[in-house]
Amino acid sequence: MNQHLVEYQNFRAAFGKAPGLKEVVHGINFHIDEHECFALVGESGSGKTVSAQALLRLVSEEWISYPAGAILFQEKNVLSMKEGELQALRGKDAGMIFQEPMTSLNPLHTIEKQLAESVFLHQGISRQRARPIVLDWLKRVGLRNAAERLDAYPHELSGGERQRVMIALALINEPKLLIADEPTTALDVTIQDQILRLIKELQKELGMAVLFITHDLGIVRRMADRVAVMKDGLIVETGSTESVFTNPREDYTKLLISSEPGKESPAPDYSAPVIAFAKNLKVYFPVKKGIFRKTKGYIKAVDGVDFKLRKGQSLGVAGESGSGKTTLGKALLRLIQSTGTIGIDNTEIQALKEKQLRPLRRKMQMIFQDPYGSLSPRLTIRDIVGEGLAIHKIGTPEEREQKIRQALAETGMEDEDILDRYPNEFSGGQRQRIALARSLVLEPEVLILDEPTSSLDRTIQFQVVELLKRLQEKHGLAYIFISHDLGIVRSLCHDIIIMKAGKIVEAGSTAKIMEQPQNPYTEELLRTAFQ
Repeated sequence: MNQHLVEYQNFRAAFGKAPGLKEVVHGINFHIDEHECFALVGESGSGKTVSAQALLRLVSEEWISYPAGAILFQEKNVLSMKEGELQALRGKDAGMIFQEPMTSLNPLHTIEKQLAESVFLHQGISRQRARPIVLDWLKRVGLRNAAERLDAYPHELSGGERQRVMIALALINEPKLLIADEPTTALDVTIQDQILRLIKELQKELGMAVLFITHDLGIVRRMADRVAVMKDGLIVETGSTESVFTNPREDYTKLLISSEPGKESPAPDYSAPVIAFAKNLKVYFPVKKGIFRKTKGYIKAVDGVDFKLRKGQSLGVAGESGSGKTTLGKALLRLIQSTGTIGIDNTEIQALKEKQLRPLRRKMQMIFQDPYGSLSPRLTIRDIVGEGLAIHKIGTPEEREQKIRQALAETGMEDEDILDRYPNEFSGGQRQRIALARSLVLEPEVLILDEPTSSLDRTIQFQVVELLKRLQEKHGLAYIFISHDLGIVRSLCHDIIIMKAGKIVEAGSTAKIMEQPQNPYTEELLRTAFQ
């Protein structure tokens, strides 16, 4: 018979420094049984991560307090544990995989040193004796050439490789509970599939329980035995995964489930005029070696790409990390050097000088993946959205103000007090809307969107995609939509190109390729995305 490994009893949490404490979790109750996978689901700000981190007391108690309730781990209250008991709990009885391994792994220490340190702390085994244990775990998590990677630093690994190291670090002491906090959000679909399979296999092998924190309902369906839905610091629904998905009781749960992207792709109109194109586009990065830094070869990031983008339509660009998607987007805007032909609105732009190119830059804008990093924290929203108008010397100050307000209103950011506020005062979804307004204010014809929804919750993703559809219909915008989320690509894009190692391996209408892929690589991408 299963026992409750973890139990939250009327747990409350308040965040901030006294006297400005704000309660963010308002008395939640749930339990995790031994050996089961339990998912905690909800939008950003719902209290998921705060609740999970409280299980290990990871947040400095200068910034957080627990005014009521208890968290029991094997019937012991974590909230009243002394530091020595917490040290034993962290890493030994419970391990945690964080969302962004680059910030979770120490950039100054090798992979071996970081894993060996955990073994020494919890098992008292020296680094030399720990080496075979470390190597075994790196192999178990599927790190390629594990023996050669022992002396590598985190920045020398890819995102998927860093996440595998993070999993090894969390599991090397074989804990009873694994906390996985959005462990696959930033990964492309094939790497995501590998990581999820790995977690499932290791859960079975070690007989551990898993607390899985995510906003991706597809992952919940695949991984979890039971699920709790959180909203505004409260749990609004709990039950078996099957019952919650097939018969949700609460309106908020129904909203989350209905926010999945649509399964119908828009039909392309091949009679529409071509607004942008590329012919034999190449981006090669030289590999230089030796004292004199002689070029020994090239990384072919984009290798002979052709496509056409038609007015009022969307072209999806899909593929794994490193396939050349983002490099292609930057090359089209001449943000990086390339060879081949690039055309915007019947004008070939490769040979244009910067002065000749500047007027055309109004017609092609880019929206980046990270709404936190792409907006200057030092500028107000008025300055951010109006910057392009000032650079291109468009209108009088009064006319610019009107255009700024109009662009913000179109993206659903029409609050009266917004213009004098700063980016840090807004959520991720709001920041992405501001970034969109910054592009729209210049009345472009082509928008290049580089993973614009990957860091957003599913409901916010849905809102942004619906907004993009409305704006496209209203203004006749053409989109190049770069993404590893094939569900969103299917919902938004008329045509799609599939990239691998800098080349296009398949291209055509989205509906046809989704239903009848011809290339084995495309088939594998679709299988992992929609299984």
